[in-house]
Amino acid sequence: MTIENFLLDGPAGRIECLLKLPEPGQGPPRAAAVVCHPHPLFGGSLHNKVVHAAAGALVRAGIPALRFNFRGVGLSGGKHDGGRGEQRDLAAVVDHLVSRFPGASPLVVGYSFGSAVGLRVGCVDPRVDGLIAIGVPVTLYDLSFLSDCRKPLVIIQAERDQFGALPLVMALAATIPGGARVLPVAGAAHNFAGHMDELARRLDQAISEVVGDRG
Repeated sequence: MTIENFLLDGPAGRIECLLKLPEPGQGPPRAAAVVCHPHPLFGGSLHNKVVHAAAGALVRAGIPALRFNFRGVGLSGGKHDGGRGEQRDLAAVVDHLVSRFPGASPLVVGYSFGSAVGLRVGCVDPRVDGLIAIGVPVTLYDLSFLSDCRKPLVIIQAERDQFGALPLVMALAATIPGGARVLPVAGAAHNFAGHMDELARRLDQAISEVVGDRG
């Protein structure tokens, strides 16, 4: 596995990035993914354990995984903007992903706050081919825009998520035209503490479903 650390030019200054690449010799990747971290004001960063697990699952599947820090986190410039400027940060990172892996299907993966930002951007960006949302905080954000989202989408949700009860997530998924798949993690809370192995299995399943036979 190869890891690259670098800075991108973003709308609020530099954007700190960490790219994990699959082992060489596997040929051009069929997909490449951006992974978005949880809320910056509550300790969220590209080093979050759920974000790290998502990147690991992607790389195991042969998919490059690009994590980054939203504005005001780590070495990234600017300051928190309530999710608005963060959408522009993500768009800049998707720009880099597409230029770096021009033959691969772009995916957007996000956890918690990062899932809300990722869904906002990924549903409308015509370059994005698939979405994975982890721990969607349906009680904190207006996600009604998903009723217009026709991208392949898999939601991984903790059974006891305090920011997105599973029945609410199931109801939300039912409004999505493409018929989003919901994969529950039994017994887990929002941070998936004590359930990381099951989360990893769900990630493997989600990646397989979103990517399918592309490539």
